[in-house]
Amino acid sequence: MKTKDKILSKALELFNENGYNNITTRHIAAGLNISAGNLHYHFKHSEDIIKILFSELILKMDVLMNDLRKIESKTLEDLYHFTFSTYEVFYSFRFIFMNFFDILKKIPVIESQYESINITRKDEFREIFKGFQKDHIFRNDIPDFILGSLTTQIFIIADNWLIHNSLSFKLNKEEAVKHYALIQMNLFYPLLTEDQQKLYELKYIS
Repeated sequence: MKTKDKILSKALELFNENGYNNITTRHIAAGLNISAGNLHYHFKHSEDIIKILFSELILKMDVLMNDLRKIESKTLEDLYHFTFSTYEVFYSFRFIFMNFFDILKKIPVIESQYESINITRKDEFREIFKGFQKDHIFRNDIPDFILGSLTTQIFIIADNWLIHNSLSFKLNKEEAVKHYALIQMNLFYPLLTEDQQKLYELKYIS
């Protein structure tokens, strides 16, 4: 592994464990047993590291989104797999969501990226939801305003579940991902066809 990649990996580990505001480039350098000067050769500021980690998060989500979009005949299991995988990715970059306000305030370029992503994702989700209607997973009589607000509901849950877990349940990774992925899946239940609701109850409701 190249030094730059080692720095990013160690930074992600330390940010996740201790929080964005509690870790400096000196902490990261010490964790790798390298000099601060060596680290600064690759990254002048911790903000430069955050930008790359945020881009990695977006790239991983792009892969999941594209994989789901490419499935010609979508199933309820495909939707669950996407949701569960999304929460696994978010957990891997949990410091971003736990410290999101501070990061946006200190790194305006990330705020701009986030705003752009929100717009793009809404269009992508609308296309995916239409696909689930075509494949008779979602009902065909869902009003447009419901489908439109569904994306916003997904963002609200996905962006904040890690903070909620830290305050309310303190579940470990495996338990938290499963619990909150199912909470998001429950948003889709009223939109499912009758047959799919029965399947949902059988597979996901214990």
